[in-house]
Amino acid sequence: MGNTLFSVEPWKLTETRLNQTQMRLAESITSTGNAYMGARGNFEEKYSGDCHRGTYLAGVWYPDKTRVGWWKIGYPEYFGKVPNAPSLLEIGVRVGEEEIDLNQNEVLSFRRVLDMRRGVLERVFRVRVPGGEVMCEVERFFSAARPHVLAIRYRVTPAFDAQVEFTPALDANVSNEDSNYGETFWQPDGEGEADEGIAYLCACTRENPFATPRFHVACAFACGREAGIYASASGRVQRTVLRAVRAGETAELVKLVAVATSRDVEEEQAVAAHALAQLRQAQQTGYDALLQEQEEAWRARWEKMDVRIDRDVAAQQGIRFNLFQLLCTYDGSDPRLNIGPKGFTGEKYGGATYWDTEMFCLPMVLSTMGEKAAAALLRYRYDQLPQAMANAKKLGCAGALYPMVTFTGEECHNEWEITFEEIHRNAAVFYAIWYVYTYTGDKESLQTYGMPVMLEICRYWVSRATYQPKRRKYMILGVTGPNEYENNVNNNWYTNRMAKFCLETFYRLIRDVTGTSCLKAHGLKQRELTVFARVAAQMYLNEERDGLCVQQDGFLDKELLPASSLPEQERPINQHWSWDRILRSCFIKQADVLQGLYCLRHMYSDDVIRRNFAFYEPMTVHESSLSACVHAVLAAQLGEEEKAMEMYARTARLDLDDVNHDTADGLHITSMCGSWMAIVKGFAGMRTETGALVFAPCPPAEFGPFSFRILYQGRLLCFAYDGAGRFTLEMQRGAPLLLMVYDACALLRREEPQVFCVRRPQAR
Repeated sequence: MGNTLFSVEPWKLTETRLNQTQMRLAESITSTGNAYMGARGNFEEKYSGDCHRGTYLAGVWYPDKTRVGWWKIGYPEYFGKVPNAPSLLEIGVRVGEEEIDLNQNEVLSFRRVLDMRRGVLERVFRVRVPGGEVMCEVERFFSAARPHVLAIRYRVTPAFDAQVEFTPALDANVSNEDSNYGETFWQPDGEGEADEGIAYLCACTRENPFATPRFHVACAFACGREAGIYASASGRVQRTVLRAVRAGETAELVKLVAVATSRDVEEEQAVAAHALAQLRQAQQTGYDALLQEQEEAWRARWEKMDVRIDRDVAAQQGIRFNLFQLLCTYDGSDPRLNIGPKGFTGEKYGGATYWDTEMFCLPMVLSTMGEKAAAALLRYRYDQLPQAMANAKKLGCAGALYPMVTFTGEECHNEWEITFEEIHRNAAVFYAIWYVYTYTGDKESLQTYGMPVMLEICRYWVSRATYQPKRRKYMILGVTGPNEYENNVNNNWYTNRMAKFCLETFYRLIRDVTGTSCLKAHGLKQRELTVFARVAAQMYLNEERDGLCVQQDGFLDKELLPASSLPEQERPINQHWSWDRILRSCFIKQADVLQGLYCLRHMYSDDVIRRNFAFYEPMTVHESSLSACVHAVLAAQLGEEEKAMEMYARTARLDLDDVNHDTADGLHITSMCGSWMAIVKGFAGMRTETGALVFAPCPPAEFGPFSFRILYQGRLLCFAYDGAGRFTLEMQRGAPLLLMVYDACALLRREEPQVFCVRRPQAR
């Protein structure tokens, strides 16, 4: 493990050489944010080389009208996108007559450091200009304590007497790289000066028939108490601040920025006032105190969320990087927000909500951020239930079909085989509600926010299934499973199996937990429950006698080849093969059947899981960022230690090592929870699906010591493995807890750690 750009350290990413050919990759990896806003690791000063300047705001999006040469009923009318927000970082720097531009200056040394412990991005570089050498030191952070605030400190030290000119600015004249025809999404809405040397800029998203309401954004910045020379143009404000310094002296500029959007206030006219108020408060606090707040906020986060890996620094760096970037993206404080696949690091996938959140992120959010943060994610789907029902109706079905891609609950994805056919996303929403209930035991939340969603999902499955009278089976036809390298297939095993799980589980919850009273307002009657049970019982599942679950009808007719037979120069195949060739091949993009066995592994024997793992994993090319974590968990459970280590390394360092050669577009935020899943659910064997907390550790022998904490029903628990076959469970906060360790009960009390021996499964 490791890459050529950044050093391998436990808490930092350090780049010691300016690499212009991989600038976009470095920008992605050094992205930072605070769950309200964030930016790629762009330079503050001018950089004329190739780069992707990107700043993004949570919950702000734009419905870019779908443009295709044909149309079909039910097709989404727009493709939702996160607009590149007004530029906040810019600080032009001129020393004497020379403007600093690292693409043009002679760079004598360069160092960029992402300090994950503190949430701070730093750069130190030296350049040669006509007057001599100049050293620049830059430090910035998006405040974890004050979501609206960005702070930058820029220091310039010439080796000669010089005038240093700083030009901090805000600029709304930005565009997206993924716009259809080069459109811009922002319209300037005013700029000016306020008191105490503050400049502000307002912008709103452009008029659009699908954009109701439009988003209004206000940005304001200050550079100490001095006014400098103010200048403005449409959509841009700047100041010029001059510093005369002697050789070896340092000129310093602190730029404080505050941002507010129309999501924050009811009246559009109040957006600018809100931003100015936040900025003035930050000014009164001062940069040093803001930095101290930042360090304390991140210290508190790491105390709950850190995963320690003692012997493998690359693995340690990988999981901390993933945890850091997730925290930069989402903190659970706003139920209107979800977790976009790229977070604040790029524009691919439009910054929207996918099924990734429920299936891959929510378990980690629940265990590390707590029940309130997880409940916010479920509330997001509950609040969008009416739109999900409208989506199903558009396609001629009953119940609710949650969108594949959304900002508001309406479908806004423009690929037919995904928008209409990848319906397994419904199962992910249902599974997440069920998972949270088994973890928390919260019946009230289940009844209020969970069961209405589960009911409409079950109604959808019943209406979407087709009864085949000759076989006396219900089938689900014309779908795309998690393996998106197969489209428009019949009876995808994962889709059918999860639909069956939804119907059976809903019936059981009504019978054993909630009763029908909580759903009478939705017209639920016993007759409908009977239909749910019948469809579940007669759901078609293509399963061979030896336990093989057939991915979909006709899969076994393909030429079945291992992925190892592919020439290295043809991988990834999605960048080298035609789509027709991919569809005809046996190669699997990500866990499909194995995704189902991961979700329902409490219902299947290790023998069945092993049979399917041995069959499908060799054909899997892992060209989805969501693939490796599922395989890591299952491999650990089966005692396949070498494969478990390989898959953990892949999920932990997917972006750091640019495994799929696409990190330059932005990080894979939603898959970053996969490294946590591999450790906690795989190596530590934590499960809650039966309603009890279970630990059945099966760490690879070569992995070494590791530890982590989880929040569980008001308790804080610590798991620690010593690397030599023993693990400790300790209750650090909360009431005594009866849990399972493998197949035996254990009572855990506060400050009474218990030590257990690992039972290693035997690989076959």
